Amino acid sequence: MQQEAVKTAEAPQPIGPYNQAVKLGQFVFCSGTVGVDPAAGKMVSEEVQAQTRQVLLNLGAVLGAAGSSLGQVLKTTVFLTDMADFAAMNGVYAEFFNGTAPARSTVQVVKLPGGAKVEIEAIAFIP
Repeated sequence: MQQEAVKTAEAPQPIGPYNQAVKLGQFVFCSGTVGVDPAAGKMVSEEVQAQTRQVLLNLGAVLGAAGSSLGQVLKTTVFLTDMADFAAMNGVYAEFFNGTAPARSTVQVVKLPGGAKVEIEAIAFIP
């Protein structure tokens, strides 16, 4: 099997030597994304809820470009700069994953790119 880069203008462009996602077989591995509005190129808000919503919209766009969707996500990793934001992030997250939720890890980190409060990466199935 050969890897295939996934690219879409509907999500923020990479700021380094990586792809928005990589497909391999029937799986897509999404890089972490933050709450940047791809059209404006800026963080959508200082609030973790708005950032989480944009992160998940961005992930949905990348997954769509790969032939998958948020409904096919098997695993996510959530990075928060402050665990005090866990409940606020979790409330928005639950809106996007209201069926069988994917497996998930959540960790606190010191800092994220662009002053983001939340970053999420995902692994999904391509039906």
